[in-house]
Amino acid sequence: MKLRMAASAAVLTTLALALTACGGESGNAGDQTAGDGTQKNAPKLPTYSVATGVKIDSSTLKKAQQAGKLVIGAKNDQPYLGFEDTTGKRSGFDIEIAKMVAADLGFKPEQIEFKTVDSNVRETTISKGEVDLYVGTYTINDERKKQVGFAGPYFKAGADLLVRKDEKGITGPDSLKGKTVCSIKGSTPLQEIKKSKYGAKTVELSKYSECVQQLLNNEVDAVTTDDAILKGYAAQRPTKLKVVGKPFTEEPYGVGMNKDDKALRDAVNDALEKHEKNGDYKKAYEATLGLSGSPYSEPPAVNRY
Repeated sequence: MKLRMAASAAVLTTLALALTACGGESGNAGDQTAGDGTQKNAPKLPTYSVATGVKIDSSTLKKAQQAGKLVIGAKNDQPYLGFEDTTGKRSGFDIEIAKMVAADLGFKPEQIEFKTVDSNVRETTISKGEVDLYVGTYTINDERKKQVGFAGPYFKAGADLLVRKDEKGITGPDSLKGKTVCSIKGSTPLQEIKKSKYGAKTVELSKYSECVQQLLNNEVDAVTTDDAILKGYAAQRPTKLKVVGKPFTEEPYGVGMNKDDKALRDAVNDALEKHEKNGDYKKAYEATLGLSGSPYSEPPAVNRY
């Protein structure tokens, strides 16, 4: 989807409403279009050539080919990464990663069915075959590899803290003693911040947008998750929110899939490497996540296993 400035009064009204409210429903977490709309001369998204005659010995892919669609799990409330606006359109860096992988597997954009899957049910959803792939700020780790397979990583983030703009006391994870920090169930940053060495109180919700709302309402002192996600929220409310800027974990993002489908995993790794080499990856990044203020860096090497 090309990024463009909002032009009509109706759209401007929608954006104004989006900027003053942040909720758990799609489009209310700070409209992705509002964030992008502030960017003049935003880079254009690349287009991806769709492969034909794809033959891979993958039960997941064969099922998708028979159905004529690829079901991809994603987030819907993460500006610049995985966002769904009030019209149902998806945008963000993860969405572009999904599109370029799908193209190499032989699926056109209109043959992709995006399905919103919250973090706490990702492994279950993948294991049950309810999605063919999952692309949604999904950190690769050994515990998750026991349940699902991963291609990638295609990006490396780090856990950080989102605080109110006027916050002076929170300068990093070591200053959280007695503070209330919000994150979502099933996230690796939540597990980290719950460690006794930080001394923080925690609130666990289902969506980051709900945590951001509590932060804006002074119900919590900070939100923790990956810095890439937090920068998107801060970019949409620059007068109200800021990212502390001291990452304290490493979060390598991967594409999740059936644990035993090595053929599909290899094919997705091939796609990630191809689009990094041909420049699509960088163009997609600069037109999405790059708009949040995150500088571009070369992606990590994929880890084949």
